[in-house]
Amino acid sequence: MKRNVVILVDVQNVYYTTRQAFRRNFDYNRFWSGVAADYNIVKAIAYAIDRGDRKQYEFQNILRAIGFEVKLKPFIQRADGSAKGDWDVGITIDALEYADNADSLILVTGDGDFALLVDKLRIDKGKHVEVYGVSSLTANSLIKAANRFIPIDGELLLS
Repeated sequence: MKRNVVILVDVQNVYYTTRQAFRRNFDYNRFWSGVAADYNIVKAIAYAIDRGDRKQYEFQNILRAIGFEVKLKPFIQRADGSAKGDWDVGITIDALEYADNADSLILVTGDGDFALLVDKLRIDKGKHVEVYGVSSLTANSLIKAANRFIPIDGELLLS
């Protein structure tokens, strides 16, 4: 019998790290198929920034068609030109909320801020936690905190 899993994807992090490392995009369909072969997916959430862009809207619909719930936050441009669009707290809250519905959690990000969350899920909640990230751009603390680290490379990238 397959174990239940919750998938949480930091869309911005995955987009920028795969573009920076490989000049390619993450293959969400292949990722989903691989996870579904090993697990019963009980919840899958993709966290993205809403810029009101048509191409982004189409991409979000593709994610929904695959099976993801898409959570959006507005893109905020600060007066100094910098941008804000961080889902760390939202991902953390959902991970803690949905952890009770699953044996395992899969976090798709390279952001080291999530190492504390992964430790909490593993140690305090007894969950198996897998992290998918671009090896060269994933924080060592996050890799070490996870039960298993799966590098995003070749097979998980669109050509």
